Amino acid sequence: MNNTVFKLDKITYSYPQGEPVLKDLSLEINEGERLSILGANGCGKSTLLKILSGLIFTQGGTLTAFGDRIEQKNFGDEFSKTYHRRVGFIFQDSEVQLFCSTVYEELAFGPLQLELPRDTVKQRIYEISEMLGIDKLLQKTPFKLSGGEKKKVAIASVLILNPDVLILDEPTNSLDPRSQSWLLKLLQTLNKTGKTLIFATHNLDLVPQVSDRAILFDEKHAIAADMPVKALLKDLELLKRVNLVDEHYHTHPWDFGQEASE
Repeated sequence: MNNTVFKLDKITYSYPQGEPVLKDLSLEINEGERLSILGANGCGKSTLLKILSGLIFTQGGTLTAFGDRIEQKNFGDEFSKTYHRRVGFIFQDSEVQLFCSTVYEELAFGPLQLELPRDTVKQRIYEISEMLGIDKLLQKTPFKLSGGEKKKVAIASVLILNPDVLILDEPTNSLDPRSQSWLLKLLQTLNKTGKTLIFATHNLDLVPQVSDRAILFDEKHAIAADMPVKALLKDLELLKRVNLVDEHYHTHPWDFGQEASE
């Protein structure tokens, strides 16, 4: 039986002067799952990811992660470092994540914050850059890279910490087909090593390739469905009701067991 990684019990979150984005939301996410968070724009997907990533905190209800209650008041320096090592978040816009003058410094930043020995950091940078094919970019400025290269650097800056959970917001946005294929293969490989993968996306073509379970939000920020991806994508009336597809949408002949093409 899989261990529970995240447990949300009636959590609530509102932005200043706004209606609740999340209200009385309850769900559990288990170790090793591949989970997609779906819904129309503005339904609360990105807010939920930020809460799970420890970037913002619930205003009501409780969140536990790895058995610990997650609250801003107990998110001290050491706890924060441990949490952000275990839970990696990759932003929709890679440029938000990149801030150092070279790719090498970008990859070194996280491990150095964890006070790892410099020789260990150097070895990890070599290994992760080789694995992701960015070893020739190490001395380049991140902001001058292509969209696909920036995404790879952003992913490398998270994977270098070897997180247990990887959370991605619209992971294939701005990627060309070759980069998308590369990313899908990488994510499938990471999941096979036991990592928990959580995605927010509105791209239904992507969903069966990266996830087995889907959480579907309606436009009132409530969970409209929590079910296997295969069943959800066949329920066109439900997808129309939450404004995720229109009346012209037709299902694709997906092979739900198929891995990304070699």
